[in-house]
Amino acid sequence: MLKIDNLPKKVRFNLRNKEIFPNTILSPMDGVTDAPFRRLCRILSGDRMGLLVSEFVPTDGDAVFNPDGHKQLKFFPEERPFGIQIFGRFPDRMAAAAGKIAERYHPEFIEVNAGCPAPKVAGKGSGSGLLRDLPRLQEILHDVKAVLDAKTPEIPLTLKCRIGWDDDSINVMETLKIAEGEGVEMLTVHGRTRLQGYNGLANWDWIGKVAAAAKIPVIGNGDVNSVECARERINTYGVSGVSIGRGAMHNPWIFGQIADAWEGREKHVITAQEALDVFPLYYKFKIEDGATEMNAMGRMKQLAARLCKGFCLDGDRQSRHPGINPGQAQVRDDNAGGTISGDDNIAMSVRQALLTCQSAAEMLECVEKLKDGIAREMVFEPERLVNLNGAKETELKFVDQFKGR
Repeated sequence: MLKIDNLPKKVRFNLRNKEIFPNTILSPMDGVTDAPFRRLCRILSGDRMGLLVSEFVPTDGDAVFNPDGHKQLKFFPEERPFGIQIFGRFPDRMAAAAGKIAERYHPEFIEVNAGCPAPKVAGKGSGSGLLRDLPRLQEILHDVKAVLDAKTPEIPLTLKCRIGWDDDSINVMETLKIAEGEGVEMLTVHGRTRLQGYNGLANWDWIGKVAAAAKIPVIGNGDVNSVECARERINTYGVSGVSIGRGAMHNPWIFGQIADAWEGREKHVITAQEALDVFPLYYKFKIEDGATEMNAMGRMKQLAARLCKGFCLDGDRQSRHPGINPGQAQVRDDNAGGTISGDDNIAMSVRQALLTCQSAAEMLECVEKLKDGIAREMVFEPERLVNLNGAKETELKFVDQFKGR
């Protein structure tokens, strides 16, 4: 069992009158954190996820917001406590959308997105583009809060932002002041600028400054990919919790691992067989969500491409099977095909076996063969996962966000 001094200073936080444990959030990621992936993470965590948030919902597309036209709004009862994140550049449309969403879906919170760096979002003045127009962000927060207070006062307003547009315009402290002044009840700060995209390391010093000055819970986001990292960020920077994005894409068990640590439980070693079990479960959730077989297979392959990089031979099992040596011996795996040598080659062989399948049925059959074959001698070690960063965009044309208004 973990000693009590290994626990972080904070293991929970309150969003209004609701206690959140563990103090983690699955960061919303467009095209990744749909309902099937969120359900998968919650199952793997033993129902100890902290908070879940929808993929962000656009509000600018139609003059009259229609919830029926947005698949991002779909979620399942077991996902609660659940928040819905909206983005846009028009205060009146943002407010109208927030009111309709709150009345129909009754999420635990509504979140305004001021962090998305995608050119099609930020370049049109929404997402992190709002950080170049703080008066407009303030107007959005004011109008959304007014609608929520009038229609569903039990639903709090939250905000997610980046530290600024670029290194020369870091304005997260001003964003905090506006947020608190407009009644925002939780602020999640991604420690990168818009121009950084997902390149380089998040600036946690700025996140720490925000947490020290804030009267509301501040959640830190950026580069959290392990229990140890979550503990260090909470203890060092004084945040109320951490939001995890790409770390969860590569390790959907991370929330349960954090909860285990905060509860003083021993670290659970994930076998490769256990890791492979996520694929039929994920496929089931995708089909229940209305995906086609091809779409579900595509998403399983995306997961396999990330997940299998963490596979390696289990040292304890190797001691019982001296013929398996990750550094010297070669192992023939008839199920995965070819001769494999070393941890990296073994992980690559499992990965390729899954990625070359031509149908969902073939892929699920391959999973079972791997479980009965080489996976018996392997474990999943997320510490092996590196290079989660994306490419840096050096410039972005910022179009007139007031056009048509």
